[in-house]
Amino acid sequence: MVLGDKNPNYAMPVTKLCITNLVKNERFYVLYNPESYVQERSVKYEGQPGFDSEAPTIQFVHGMTEGLSMELFFDTFSSMSEVGGSAADKSLFTDNSQKNSSEKMDVREYTLKIYDLMSIDKTTHVPPLLKIEWGSLQFVGHLVSCSQKFTKFSESGVPVRAILSVKFMEYIEPGNTAPNESPDTAKYRIVHQGDSLWAFSGKEYGDCAKWRAVARANGIANPRLLTSGETIRLPAL
Repeated sequence: MVLGDKNPNYAMPVTKLCITNLVKNERFYVLYNPESYVQERSVKYEGQPGFDSEAPTIQFVHGMTEGLSMELFFDTFSSMSEVGGSAADKSLFTDNSQKNSSEKMDVREYTLKIYDLMSIDKTTHVPPLLKIEWGSLQFVGHLVSCSQKFTKFSESGVPVRAILSVKFMEYIEPGNTAPNESPDTAKYRIVHQGDSLWAFSGKEYGDCAKWRAVARANGIANPRLLTSGETIRLPAL
């Protein structure tokens, strides 16, 4: 016998976290909501050696995209109709709960739906863009990390319980980033291995063809010969 008030979730089910594959327009509801999630953002600074100085000069390089991480719980051993998803999913889990332990569903049937979101899409040639929705949480980005930990197994060795540690990285439309400084102010960037005037121009001005203006501002005759560690001036255009 259970004393006390009834669980309000039976009368008003809790909204389940939903992950939508925006390329295929496919929705997936997690079986259980996460207990917590973490949103984090950082910026990148680098030290530039100075003359007659004991410490380097700290210079801002660029901002970083936001990250979203959480742990998701999956259980096909004892879960019933309280799981998320469609009515068919709830019925499937109700039937599964009545089976012998050796006949329980393989939990990987559900964990792989998330794990495979890192697979490269054949049409876009990149992993699919995702939308994560849960109440006030609205996040668009890519799944960049997923670790599967299986914690319970049937008599035949089939995993029936798992915890997934996932991390998503925010997606920002090209050209929608705010400028770090006003348009009439020149900017300075340190050259790193692999950098090019084309890349600098595309990032700062949204037009790779403006590399010529950058070359003139820095007196660069050959744009292919950049030296790591040197400072490049990006003029106001």
